[in-house]
Amino acid sequence: MNARAQAIDVLARVEATDAFLNVVLDQRLAEAPPADPRDSGLITELSYGATRRRLGLDRVIGQFSDRKLTSLEDRVLAALRVGAYQIFHSRIPRRAAVSETVEGLKQLGLSRAAGFVNAVLRKVAGVEALPLPEESDLAEFLSVRESHPRWLVERWLRRYGRATTEAMLAANNEPPPVTVRANSRATTRPALAELFAEAGVTAEPARFSPVGLKLPSPGPVDALVGWDQGLFQVQDEAAQLVGLYADIPEGARVLDACAAPGGKACHLAERHRVLAVDLYVSKLGRIQAEARRLGLTDRLEVLAHDATEPFPDLGSFDAVLLDAPCTGLGTLRRHPELRWRRSEDDVLRLSALQRRILERCQAVVPPGGLLTYAVCSTEPEEGQDQVELFLRSHPDFTAEPPPVAGERGWPAWQGHLRTLPGPEGMDGFFAARLRRLS
Repeated sequence: MNARAQAIDVLARVEATDAFLNVVLDQRLAEAPPADPRDSGLITELSYGATRRRLGLDRVIGQFSDRKLTSLEDRVLAALRVGAYQIFHSRIPRRAAVSETVEGLKQLGLSRAAGFVNAVLRKVAGVEALPLPEESDLAEFLSVRESHPRWLVERWLRRYGRATTEAMLAANNEPPPVTVRANSRATTRPALAELFAEAGVTAEPARFSPVGLKLPSPGPVDALVGWDQGLFQVQDEAAQLVGLYADIPEGARVLDACAAPGGKACHLAERHRVLAVDLYVSKLGRIQAEARRLGLTDRLEVLAHDATEPFPDLGSFDAVLLDAPCTGLGTLRRHPELRWRRSEDDVLRLSALQRRILERCQAVVPPGGLLTYAVCSTEPEEGQDQVELFLRSHPDFTAEPPPVAGERGWPAWQGHLRTLPGPEGMDGFFAARLRRLS
């Protein structure tokens, strides 16, 4: 199959199964690696690009399709998006973009739809640039131009203003660098950077995290030097900061209440004894496998448990980390499909779930103990508003300022950790340190 066929199939699978794009794409490239390694990069670009730019692409496709896009089968609609993405967002000649996309559809056994897709894409290719709404309706203009749902653009404009909103939207449409965290039980950041350099891999120090390195174009991470030896773990810098911001004393016993996918649990296990809890046994198995690779099995245990229910008697803990289930709206550059799956109702629905889990977690925090609450979301209902509501109903807790940091300090807001997509080059996260009074 050509790269277009592979990308079309990936997008159709994501649409049909509600799976994460990165998971489906990784599986596809592992199951059927392209004969030409360069095609892996093209498949990745087409899959992510067509997902990120979907709103604008659908707008122009819809002008030339005599069928409603919602009535098209998944692979046909995916082919139209892949073709339109190449036309407007790549250097591929338009004629080649159309012909190769149609050929990809035929390779997937959909020759019956090839004439329809060819006709629509040829008309799309005759449009010089993506049509945009008038800028007088700023929310609609930015929504279409940057391909984000209008409801989210409106929220960000109200909260952050135009300049910050535009920076956040633009950042979400850029491929993020691969960011890794040096495993402090096995190496140091300078030593890991030197090892990468010797292997010809460029590594730049993360801006705030003292253990983070950014790798602009490393290829498959499990093929990197040091992977098999457990010298590092892939983790966005903002997620690294949550573990550092918690500032839990070394040797403490920590409950990670919603541990999957396990990056923070493994980070904490470098210095602490960790019980990683999650609802799904399969996810706990992946956490255990990663702990084995990193040499952390002596520090990390797992338990399957629904964190909305009371925790069983698990002994005493010095600290609790709750990286709560959330909308994930701070991770749209890594998971662009989420922007099309989330609605404004999800913000309220998930904030209610977070309150339930917070109640269960606070019950196991001892006097003087620490509860660190975190979400990978940009929305206040899931972050600062959640914390304020918790503190009003729990006068035996107090918000504690961040620990002393290096010379760069913390990306903080109102005494809490907050990162936003944009110039900082990180995912959007919020975290608060909540201390139970002695």
